[in-house]
Amino acid sequence: MNITKAVITAAAPNQRTLPLQTLVDRDGMARTVLGIIVGEARRVGIEDIAIVISPGDEDTYRAAAGEHAKQLRFIVQPKPRGYGHAVYCARSFVGDDAFFHLVGDHIFLSDLADNGAQQLIELAREQECAVSGVQATRETLLPLFGTVGGRRVAGTSNQFVIESVIEKPTPTEAEQSLVVPGLRQGHYLCFFGMHVLTPSIMELLHNQLQNGDEKSNIQLSPVLNELCGREKYLALEMKGRRYP
Repeated sequence: MNITKAVITAAAPNQRTLPLQTLVDRDGMARTVLGIIVGEARRVGIEDIAIVISPGDEDTYRAAAGEHAKQLRFIVQPKPRGYGHAVYCARSFVGDDAFFHLVGDHIFLSDLADNGAQQLIELAREQECAVSGVQATRETLLPLFGTVGGRRVAGTSNQFVIESVIEKPTPTEAEQSLVVPGLRQGHYLCFFGMHVLTPSIMELLHNQLQNGDEKSNIQLSPVLNELCGREKYLALEMKGRRYP
């Protein structure tokens, strides 16, 4: 599996401001969050990067991207129709290729020499399947994240076969459908905001759009739940930190 493209979503109302904020990075340099996220993709060798934005945001985001701006493609989500729809807006950019996907309202930090993004991409290439980064998260935080259920891959400590996906489950839903053997009690595998997705995701999103009306919101987690019933889909437990 060849992974040469990245899609960063930053169009949702609750995503638009964080990427524009300025932080001091690990090297002591002041950089925007957008610059840090784009840098994460470029650190793993991906140069073809698209950012999905709201109408009218291109100039602001281009300025925030700084040195990376010339290498970026900006794709407008015409109306706020949900996270899944934002990903689908990049369908022409993605074409028939697998792609690296990051969300614009998360910052990813890793103290590992072999960073989480690189591990994620290497696993996807090796197994030739979709892979999502996850972290073991206590149940009080479930309302903030998409969550997966499944089973550990035999012989590994940090790889899981995904068998179900629920967006922001209640503790009851999680206990009934998302318990992963081997995790601490009261902890579940929640999305880290970093994925490698196969072209199948665009087909499944297209089906969702065809089956809904033009005002319906399209979310990503239900489509990922369909994906795990259709093809091999793995989770990789990430050791870095995720903000928020």
